[in-house]
Amino acid sequence: MTHDRTTTLLKAALRAAERGWHVFPLRPGDKRPALHGETACQGLGECAGGHRKWEDRATTDPDRIRRAWADHPFNIGIATGPSGLVVVDLDMPKPKPNSSTDTPSGVTNFEALCERAGQAIPTTYRTRTASSGHHQYFTAPPGVRLGNTAGTLAPLVDTRAWGGYVVAAGSSTTAGPYEVTDPAPVAPLPAWLLILLQPVRPAPAGPLVAPVVSGSRAGRAALERECNRVVTAPEKQGNNTLNRSAFKVGRFVAWGDLARHEVEAAFQGAGEARGLTTAECRATIRSALDSSIRTARPRETA
Repeated sequence: MTHDRTTTLLKAALRAAERGWHVFPLRPGDKRPALHGETACQGLGECAGGHRKWEDRATTDPDRIRRAWADHPFNIGIATGPSGLVVVDLDMPKPKPNSSTDTPSGVTNFEALCERAGQAIPTTYRTRTASSGHHQYFTAPPGVRLGNTAGTLAPLVDTRAWGGYVVAAGSSTTAGPYEVTDPAPVAPLPAWLLILLQPVRPAPAGPLVAPVVSGSRAGRAALERECNRVVTAPEKQGNNTLNRSAFKVGRFVAWGDLARHEVEAAFQGAGEARGLTTAECRATIRSALDSSIRTARPRETA
């Protein structure tokens, strides 16, 4: 059985390499690299010139792959950066005691992101992970070196590019197998996703200069307070903060205390000052305000 499993994984690794994907062995039944770490490196073989990490040692060479998978049922890692891939990782929410069971999954959040951006859900090569999440594969744009992200696009929506890897189809863990769910050709990374994944610009050193806004005193104060929260949001929390803050202020638009176009302009400036892209701000603000206005309670019960 072990020999059969080793043969199956070897074939899967060779198929991945035939696509031009750089593979390396993961521990049997696990997601962690099977290669030695820097502290255990003896400076021999491929590491004779210095320790080489998994991203450097990932390969498409069929002879090296056959040697690596000759005797052990290693799972298969795909180094996304050298493979020219950007993989969108759509996770499942982790169950927590006393927490809601209807937390949206990464798939749901990604579909909502596509809807807010006015884009169709991309059709591309797709796999199901052992935890019932999904990996969507895209070819990286020429001349652009993207890194990994965690929750930048949406909650439970991560990406893997340079510095990252994914577990290939054919692998399995105690939680289950990794399987292809859509064998479609790998599509180029959509331009609108590339815009959202561009590195965040640094936040400005000085305070935000808010635009002049008409409306009630309470509404103006709330807008100024929430815009400043967006500008000073922690690293990687800019988009989530913008969404929450715009939702809070939306009730003042629903009550007629603030003009929607002025609120949108103020949050657009705050989001871009924080380093978010123009398209990302626009989509998040519109979605948050629509939701807030739709669900706002009457002023007398708020």
